[in-house]
Formats: sequence, C-alpha cells, structure tokens
Amino acid sequence: MEKNRTIHKTQVLIIGGGATGAGIARDLSLRGVECILAERRDFNSGASGANHGLLHSGARYVRNDPQAARECRDESRLLKKLAPQCIENTGGLFVAVEGDDENFVADFPHLCTRCTIAVEELDIDEARELEPALSDKLIAAFRVDDAAVDPFRLSLENIAQAVELGCSLQLYSQVVGFTRRNRRIQAVRLLNTKTGRETTVEANFVVNATGAWAAEVAALAGARIDLLYSKGSLLITDKRISYRVLNRLRHSSDADILVPGGTVSILGTTSIRMDCLDDIRPTIGEIDYLIDTAAAMVPALKTVRYIRAYAGVRPLLDSKSLDDGRALSRGFAVLDHAAEGLENFASIVGGKLTTYRKMAEQTSDLVCRRLGIHAACRTRTQPLPARQDCRWTVAGLAPRLWLEQRQNDDLLLCECEMVPTSAVDVIVDSLRGQKAEPDLYAIGRRSRIGKGTCQGAFCGIRVTGYMYDRGNLTADQGLKDLRAFLTARWRGMRPMLWGAAVIQEELQEALHCGLFGLEL
Repeated sequence: MEKNRTIHKTQVLIIGGGATGAGIARDLSLRGVECILAERRDFNSGASGANHGLLHSGARYVRNDPQAARECRDESRLLKKLAPQCIENTGGLFVAVEGDDENFVADFPHLCTRCTIAVEELDIDEARELEPALSDKLIAAFRVDDAAVDPFRLSLENIAQAVELGCSLQLYSQVVGFTRRNRRIQAVRLLNTKTGRETTVEANFVVNATGAWAAEVAALAGARIDLLYSKGSLLITDKRISYRVLNRLRHSSDADILVPGGTVSILGTTSIRMDCLDDIRPTIGEIDYLIDTAAAMVPALKTVRYIRAYAGVRPLLDSKSLDDGRALSRGFAVLDHAAEGLENFASIVGGKLTTYRKMAEQTSDLVCRRLGIHAACRTRTQPLPARQDCRWTVAGLAPRLWLEQRQNDDLLLCECEMVPTSAVDVIVDSLRGQKAEPDLYAIGRRSRIGKGTCQGAFCGIRVTGYMYDRGNLTADQGLKDLRAFLTARWRGMRPMLWGAAVIQEELQEALHCGLFGLEL
C-alpha cells in the first residue's frame, strides 16, 4: 500500500451525500451500525440541492403514478411531525386557467380521493383572495396539503445526528475504484479532490446513493443500472410571490409549480432528456420559456426580478422508449446487485426529496438483513433533532435572530440576508467538528451567504476578510476561494441577465475583476 494512502474499516460505506445518503447514515447510526458517508463534493451537491424545496402532498401524481402519490402522502405527513423545523406548512393550491383541459380538472378531486389525499374545491373568488397574485382567468381551484421544505437544513441535520452517533463524514472524497474478490467488494478507493490523497475503505457492505451518478459508480464496481436523465431548470425571484405552493392543474408540464421559500419564490421546472452529466446548467431559452408559460397562472412572474437560475437532474428508472421524462415513474427502487455477483453492494435510485426517509429506511433494511443485524428502523418515530448550527440555511431567519440577540460586536457580513459574524463562527466551528474545510463555498452552502440580490458581490469579500482575521485562510487561499464562490454564483446569473440583473452583474464585475483581478 502506498505511503500516502490511509485505510479505514467500517461496517457500511455510504457513497453520496444528498438527502438519501444523509438519511441512510442517520437510519443506520440509530440502529447502531457503524458507517462512513463519502461525498465527492459537498453535501446536497446533486438533485438534493437543486430542486423546488416542495414537500409533496401527493396530489401531483394522482393520475399518472398513484403509488408515488401515496408514498408522498405518507412521508409528507410523517416529516411534518418529525422534522417541523425544516418545513413551512404553507398548504397548496392546484389551479386551472382558461384554456386548460376541463375534463382533467373535473377528474382531479376524484383521483385525489382514490389515493386518500385531502382535497377541497374552492370558489374562484376565495382562491384569488387567498392568493392575490393568481391570474384573473382562473376557472378552478383546489386546496391540498403541500408544503415547503428546506433541503439543506434537512440533510445537514440528518448528517449531524449520524456524526454524533459515530458516523464518519468524508467530503470531497470521490470513488475512483473498487477491489472485488469472491463475489464481494473488498475495498473502495476514495480520492480527496482537494489534497490528492487516496483513502481505502474496507466495508462489510457498500451503498451507492449517488443519484444521477448511480450508474457511473455502479459501473466502476462492475454492476449495471439503466437510468434516464431528465434535467429540470428553476428560477428564484427576489421576493415571495405567494403564501402557498401554487400548482397548475393540468397534465404535468413545464413551469407549473411556484413554491415559496422563506423570503423568495422558486419557479419551475423543465424536463429535458439528457445523455451526459458533464454540463448541467439552465439555458436562456429555458428561462424565457419558464417565465412566459408560468405567467398564465401568475402574471406577476412576467415583471418580477429574478436573482438566480439553477438546474438539477432527475435520475429515472424505466423504458428507454419513452421520450417524455414526465411520463416516467417518480417512485424509487433499492437495487440488490447480488445477481450480478456483488453480494455486499446495493444502489438506491429514483424517488423524490419528499420520500427520502422511506428510501433510506428500505435501503437500511436491506443492509441490516445482509449483515445479520436485527434492529428496527427508528426514523419513522424518532423526531429529527433541531440543531443550532444547522439553522442558518433558513431564509428570513438570520435577520430575526440578529435583531433579537444582537451583540455590539456581531457585525453583518451579508446585508442582503443579514447574516452576522456569529452565524459564520457557528458554521466554521461545526465544520471543524466534522473535520471539513471551512472555506467560503462550504459556508455559503450552510447559510444564506451569497443568496441575496447581490449574489455574493459584497458578502463574498466580507466573509473572506473575516476568515483571514480568524486565521482560517492564509496566503492566496482566500482569493482562490472567492473566485470559486463567485464562479458558482455566475453560473446562476448568466442565463438571466436583463434589467436589474445586468446592473448588478456590471457592479460585481467592476468590483471583483477591477479590484482583485478575479476574471471568471
């Protein structure tokens, strides 16, 4: 073994740090199973960090996928009880406008009832009184139990409890190889993409929870998964447009969901088949189409300011003969690769953020059966602990806490989202406790830094300076971090540069390129 390679031994290695991987880590840790969670970038770097933040009631799937509808119904109810700190129980409306299929509208309440999903028909005037931003061309409205969930806090708190119970977290650790022997994986090689060091993990069982990258990871191990990829692009407004989740009542299509996310709203999404995962980003054409289409339901979306666009990829299991990704099931599958000669390797694919806990439970059940561990799942009944160091992702929370608890030396580093130095201190200490690097990108993912209207133009500099003052950055590390942070922000601004966004970007360019030479 090379001198620069470290060997770790564990019962279970979980590959993938999205919501599902985090949920598996917590589930297994609560059962007393030793595990390591490895993620090639930071947590929620895939679809778990690039979605609507919608906690589905199940109503969206009552026609095409009743099983997924019932799963969403059950898991949504559970999460509202077990993780209320991660959820804003907004409620939701399904609305139709002139020109929408009236037969589809008429069937909707009956389909909901068939799946035992609560639904209430509203008078048009009542619906517009509840949501004034709705179009005056409404022809139908129904109330459902949708909600908004913070996917970042959800994953962070799952990971935090798992780590407290003994799980080891390895961020920026990419799988580069598997060693197989006698129908088993003997070892997994992980490359730290920041240091270049290799780590070998010898595990009794390996779980592939890498989302859209599950097929690639499985192929490295000598297994096969047939996945289809559907890209979805979304937009963030600079203010909250609606009080509730708004769904267009029609056959699933583009631009038919608007989700409130604290102080903003998230509009989406598209469904575009992809063959490659190398360049996942929204396009100008998608953005224009989203806005034009969604304006039929909410006219204000034509004129509101947008601060960011982003895209994620849905990994879907089904026949390759289907052209429309929306026709594929939103259900999930736990794939046991024993039939392919790997008795200690499984993959979890498909599913939704709403069903992450159930996906983790069923995966953990399989793992425990294979390891001969007789311990029941506890995530179905045990609340997810709310943690002080995980709460800073919540939009609108920092201003309230800062005003209520402000100390004279607790300066604001981000004025758009009012994130103070005390929040950064808590996050840095938490990262240190998990043996993770406290760089600007990591702080931004765990807070609202860079997520306001300036998109990091000012707070990026302030946080970098504060990190130097704390001794967390040395030499030119801060400039490298700032460039990487702003590059990520630029990806979200580039496809929607018009109006105020152009002015904002010109200011950012003058500030960072002119003052620091940070050409992106």
